[in-house]
Amino acid sequence: MRKLYHFLLTSVPRPILIRLSYVFNKLAPLFYFGNRFEDPIDGKTYRKLLPYGALVMRENALAPGSLSLERHRLMWLYLKQKTTFFSAKHFDVLHIAPEQCFFKRFRAQPNLKYLTGDIVSPLADVKFDLHNAPFEDNSFDVIFCNHVLEHVDDYNQCMKELYRIMRPGGWGIFQVPIDYTRNATYEDKSITSEEDRLIHYWQKDHVRLFGLDYPDHLRKAGFTVIEENLQKEIGQLLSNRYRLPDYEPIYLCRKN
Repeated sequence: MRKLYHFLLTSVPRPILIRLSYVFNKLAPLFYFGNRFEDPIDGKTYRKLLPYGALVMRENALAPGSLSLERHRLMWLYLKQKTTFFSAKHFDVLHIAPEQCFFKRFRAQPNLKYLTGDIVSPLADVKFDLHNAPFEDNSFDVIFCNHVLEHVDDYNQCMKELYRIMRPGGWGIFQVPIDYTRNATYEDKSITSEEDRLIHYWQKDHVRLFGLDYPDHLRKAGFTVIEENLQKEIGQLLSNRYRLPDYEPIYLCRKN
């Protein structure tokens, strides 16, 4: 069963997985009922979470109800505790590659004019390529673009587009997988097979692996970058209960 689960995660196209999940997340919570872990996004508790990962399966990673991963739960808590995302009078929001755990909740927020975008996702309102975003300059107060920049051909161009369409005073969160043991971003154009990309970049459809220089690339595109380490403030006990990443800063990007 575990092998089949891993095969589905790593081999089935993302749009199909999204459609399959509509049934899965209704039934799965019934089999994981308990109180060891808590998903802060929907408040549900579980005796265990589902494993998840392409190269290495992480135990207790995927919450069965919201389908959130560690990074999603971290971002939710950050938005709740460190921003006015849920309380500001109005935000024009662009969510690129919208995550299922956020999609309906953000759309239901009365203070948000919420637009989603992607190339293929069935959750996208607008289908577009981030290298050439179809929006006017200074269009959005808030932009989310998580786990996208490791897939694109030219991440510098995409960062420039994110900066262009963000309003002055706006902010965004653009999380990516980062190898914290590597100082510089690793990218080799000769690595083209899915097998090699999985080994070198941690996933078969990644084309690079960002290093500790990731925030420097964001600054080069024009952003002011603030590094936030919410796990330290939350503490180890709650971090374990929420199953947050052991270490993952959030880089808040502002356009001054």
